[in-house]
Order: sequence, then structure tokens, then C-alpha cells
Amino acid sequence: MDAAAVAKQAEQLRQEGNFCFKKDRFGAAIDAYTEAIALCPNVGIYWTNRALCHRRRNDWKRVEEDCKRAIQIDHHSVKAHYMLGLALLQREEYAEGVKELEKALDFGRGANPKGYMVEEIWLELAKAKYLEWEHESTNRSWELQSLKETCEEALKEKNLLDSSNANGYFDGDTKSNTEQLEALSRVFYKAAEDDIPTEVPDYLCCKITLDIFRDPVIAPSGFTYERAVILNHLEKVGKFDPITREPLFKSQLVPNLAIKEAVGAFLDQHGWAYRMD
Repeated sequence: MDAAAVAKQAEQLRQEGNFCFKKDRFGAAIDAYTEAIALCPNVGIYWTNRALCHRRRNDWKRVEEDCKRAIQIDHHSVKAHYMLGLALLQREEYAEGVKELEKALDFGRGANPKGYMVEEIWLELAKAKYLEWEHESTNRSWELQSLKETCEEALKEKNLLDSSNANGYFDGDTKSNTEQLEALSRVFYKAAEDDIPTEVPDYLCCKITLDIFRDPVIAPSGFTYERAVILNHLEKVGKFDPITREPLFKSQLVPNLAIKEAVGAFLDQHGWAYRMD
């Protein structure tokens, strides 16, 4: 059988697998994709399609294996990086899982910034980042509280020792002790401040959605918008700036790298801002 015939047969098997997948017959779909892979092992989509079936069966080990193979074939495969990220998160490999989701998000934005996959990937990434922050925040909180209690006990013992050495002269001691404990509390409150949820600064939020930016672009008017949101506005509402009402076209939108960097820095310091209500 020549190469063209082999490729055609493999494609027919992929179509058969797609049909079975839509009918929730995941075992049959896996068999069809496996046959397609045997015929054409260097076609990445066969591997990601099979990985998707494994994902539906919660077989995360095989999801990981198939996605890694797909990435070897096509390093820019959005689906492969995305599902690999999910598989790693299932193993609680948070740092590596987040890296893969970030790659999927970057590649997805480049391929189709308005696509459903970009939104889906962002939501999973935000959830992973929030869980990572929550875990680390809990540990930091416990460590700070433990350290604070130790410091308070040490301070009380020191003050008690100083008082006993003063031969009964305690003028101002009580006030001084209270002030020292209050100062200690302020220090530890400041140390925990980054983990206390507040409001996200307005300049880091889209003027339309009021949500923190994910992929900010700036218009000639100087206003910055979420890319997918402004593209949707231009397509469905009209080709004008939603704030200034001036004519606006897709080609005029430019990535706002300064705001994107500021958002990244803010999220790195305030992981609670990843929470999606």
C-alpha cells in the first residue's frame, strides 16, 4: 500500500473515531485512533484525539503519555499542552502543570484569540494558580502564626526577666510591654498582607468586563481592552471604540505589553486575584 493510501485509511479511521467519540463510545474511539496511529504515527492530532478519550475516562496516565508524544510531533499543539497540564495537575505537579497550561494559552492566543479553547484554558489556569496560592498561603499563614506566638512568648519572658531585675521598680513597664506586643502584631500583619484579598486596581481591569486582564490590547484612543472582548465587540456591535465611539479596526489593536507585565507581577504577588467567582 502506497503512502497516499495509508494516509487515506488513517484519516478514515480518525473519522470513525470522531463518530464514536460523539456517541460517547470512548473505547471504540480509542481503538480507531490507535489503528490510525499505527498507520501514521507522526500525525499529532491522532494522539491528541486519543488523549481526549482517555481524559473522558479519567485515565490521566495515558492522557499524559499521548500528549507528550503529540508535543514531540507538534511542539505548538494547543490541545496537547492543555491536556498535559491537566494531567500533571491531577498528579498535584502544580508548577509543571501550570507551565503547560501557560504554553497552551500562549499558543491558543496566537492561533485563535477568540476561540473557546482560550477561555477554557484560562479558567483552568486560573483555578490551578488559585489552588497553588491557597496551598502556599495556608502554609505561610501557619508558619507566620507559629513564629508570632514564639516571638510573643520570648518577648514576655524577656520583659518578665527585665522586671525581676529592676528590684520592684516597674514604672512604665506595663505600657512598654503592650506597645512592644502591638508593634510585633503590626510586623506580622504586614508580612501577611499580600495574602489578604482586596480589590484589583482599576488599571489592571478591562473597561468592558471589569475583570482582570488576560490578554490586553490597546486602541488608538489609549484605552486598553481584553482582546477577545474587543474583537467580539468589533464583530457583533460595530467597528468603533466602545468608550470614545471613534472608528476602530482589528488591525489597529496592539498588545499592551506593559499592562500584561503589570498584571503578571500583580498575580505573582497576589494569587488570590486568580479566583473566578
